[in-house]
Amino acid sequence: MERDHDPTGWTFLTRHARALILIHRDPHIRIRDLATAMGTTERTAQNIVADLTADGYLTRLRTGRRTTYLIDSTKSLRYPPAAPLPVSVLLEVLAASAPQAITPAARPSAPML
Repeated sequence: MERDHDPTGWTFLTRHARALILIHRDPHIRIRDLATAMGTTERTAQNIVADLTADGYLTRLRTGRRTTYLIDSTKSLRYPPAAPLPVSVLLEVLAASAPQAITPAARPSAPML
């Protein structure tokens, strides 16, 4: 029996990649909204953003109570065979064609990442 979708199974994209794609689409996204779109907790989303910031993929700018995220799209992908490729390649390919919510529990009828 073929499974269309397994919410407990693996995905091709890491949570970090999914977060980066969502931030690319909406640089003003709140951590709460990021967590909801990813199907994870706010704490996990915050930790992912902290990882991406610590490694230089994201810069956070605060304006009053709002945070704007800037992506350094020239940074190399962390997967060694893809290391020569910049993050912009991932974002160009996936951000334009991906469904709005990038969750492991996305509807089977929606295009999956």
